[in-house]
Amino acid sequence: YGIDPSVLESIAKEVAAAVQEGIQVAIVVGGGNFFRGVDRWDGMERATADYVGMLATVMNAMCLQSALEHEGVQTRVQTAIEMQEIAEPYIRRRAIRHLERG
Repeated sequence: YGIDPSVLESIAKEVAAAVQEGIQVAIVVGGGNFFRGVDRWDGMERATADYVGMLATVMNAMCLQSALEHEGVQTRVQTAIEMQEIAEPYIRRRAIRHLERG
């Protein structure tokens, strides 16, 4: 469990190379390295476990965002859970506009 900075750096370098070639990149991140809803314990509702997993996903997205921006790649983190201080709400059309704008 956790995050390996060398893996983040490697992924960021690969994505940066693709972006430099003019490729539009959208990445869907998961949070299984922190928490998996199926591993919840008795007493934790499934919906709560799902929310914890979504928070883990945002944690990973923010770490990847930092690594990508270190490589000079413009990024946006979007999430279905409202967290205005750290991420934009996911709106499909907005996501497409971000890709179109580069």
